[in-house]
Amino acid sequence: MSYSEDRATWFEGQGHWQHVPASDWQDWAWQLKSRITTVEQLEQYLTLTADEKAGCAFANQKLALAITPYFFNLIDRNDPDCPIRKQLIPRAGEMVVSEGEMDDSLNEDGHSPVPGLVHRYPDRVLFLVTDRCAAYCRYCTRSRLVSNAQDYNFHPEHERALRYIDSHPEVRDVLLSGGDPLLLSDKKLEHLLSRLRAIPHVEFIRIGSRIPVFLPQRITPALTEIFKKYGPIWMSIHVNHPKECTAELKAACERLAFAGVPLGNQSVLLRGVNDDAEVMKALVHRLLRMRVRPYYLYQMDLITGGSHFKVDVRNGLEIIRALRGHTTGYAVPQYVIDAPGGGGKVPVNPDYVESITDEAVTFRNYEGDRFVYPLKAAPKPDPAAPSPLAPGVQSIVVH
Repeated sequence: MSYSEDRATWFEGQGHWQHVPASDWQDWAWQLKSRITTVEQLEQYLTLTADEKAGCAFANQKLALAITPYFFNLIDRNDPDCPIRKQLIPRAGEMVVSEGEMDDSLNEDGHSPVPGLVHRYPDRVLFLVTDRCAAYCRYCTRSRLVSNAQDYNFHPEHERALRYIDSHPEVRDVLLSGGDPLLLSDKKLEHLLSRLRAIPHVEFIRIGSRIPVFLPQRITPALTEIFKKYGPIWMSIHVNHPKECTAELKAACERLAFAGVPLGNQSVLLRGVNDDAEVMKALVHRLLRMRVRPYYLYQMDLITGGSHFKVDVRNGLEIIRALRGHTTGYAVPQYVIDAPGGGGKVPVNPDYVESITDEAVTFRNYEGDRFVYPLKAAPKPDPAAPSPLAPGVQSIVVH
């Protein structure tokens, strides 16, 4: 696919909701209350395809439908292949379970010592603090858990999780996720952050959130003051396509950055959404302009009903190859596969290295030119030094 955009333009405005007072539009509680959650509401704004109608009918058995008014405005109502539309409106493909797909593809439950806490890596834990999101991505890794459409009945036990972290001094890094942590009230979020900051061995606190993308109105002055108080709080947001980079998201990211929150982005490689080098380049460039460092590009996890989104890994490698050397290094995310069954994140990189021997590394650069980096440190001959050979002898030839 080809992709072009006006790089000077940032989408903004209330779109279909022009009649709503600006005070309501900027109120994140209003945005949540006004979410589109039914087929009837969807059909007020666009004509659903048969594929989408079938997906919507199945949604309450897999993952609920929910889209904030703000984010719905980014959907092209006349294009069923709109990359924003594909991410949020269910499709019939969700009913198809393919080989290798699992409800818990990363075996988070198998690494969960207490409800809501995943301890897979030696020095860090994933703290699932809620099962709710502002909107539901159709490829969600935790679709078994979020929205409770599958009767998972997840009930986070914050106190048990905090006690576990407190009693395990090897845990220096805590990632708050869910669901989306920023759906918690300021009071609840501050309580969690203050408790974590009071644990001496917790050095690094992170939040994984798509709230700035779905609901930038949530990034209020009161929230940023909490981050200042308990910082540094690091945050990974989740943007998949350059159309998601709006004026409102840019302003929200600036508020976070000015509050001392370092920002990274995690994208998921999705068929028909961002599986194209030009789309990805436009995305990472907009992210940097919003003070967000592209961090990870994920190969999509093996969630049930996700095969219609799956991209060939070789395509992902070509996208990374098209970025490396062709744009700033800050713009190149690390392409990873989160190993099925709970093996953790594994980097996947293009093959730049041709060979490694005891003598040298031979490799190619982004233009395909070959170079050699010597590994042995041998003194360079001094041309002014006297020859160890007899006078007049230039060399010795051995037959």
